[in-house]
Amino acid sequence: MRGRQTGAPDADMNLISTTAPAPVLLVTLLLVTGCSSIGWAVDPAKYDTMSCTELNSALGENAREISQIAITRGKVANTSVPRWLLGGSRVKTAVANRETARIDRLKQQHDAIVAVRARRCPRSAG
Repeated sequence: MRGRQTGAPDADMNLISTTAPAPVLLVTLLLVTGCSSIGWAVDPAKYDTMSCTELNSALGENAREISQIAITRGKVANTSVPRWLLGGSRVKTAVANRETARIDRLKQQHDAIVAVRARRCPRSAG
């Protein structure tokens, strides 16, 4: 009986240590990406008042954000969701779709910046 008592907690500890990260990861992803899609609208008029340097900086920042979101989306898409986690696959898909929507909005913003920059800024020799 004594051997059984000492073996049982080890088995429970292994179960806990291998299954805990998946729910934690999903909850973290939901919290991080849940607020990310609030209040995004592309306003091309705001770019009309920017200088060429500011437009270039905004374009670089936009590209960096697209890259970061694409990396996050890839990590979410490659996350292995255990079968016992009910709705886990659905959550994973929803988070990936939300990231895709963010990338689409950033691409619209990118196109607006490029249009204003093409209209207002002379091409640099280079």
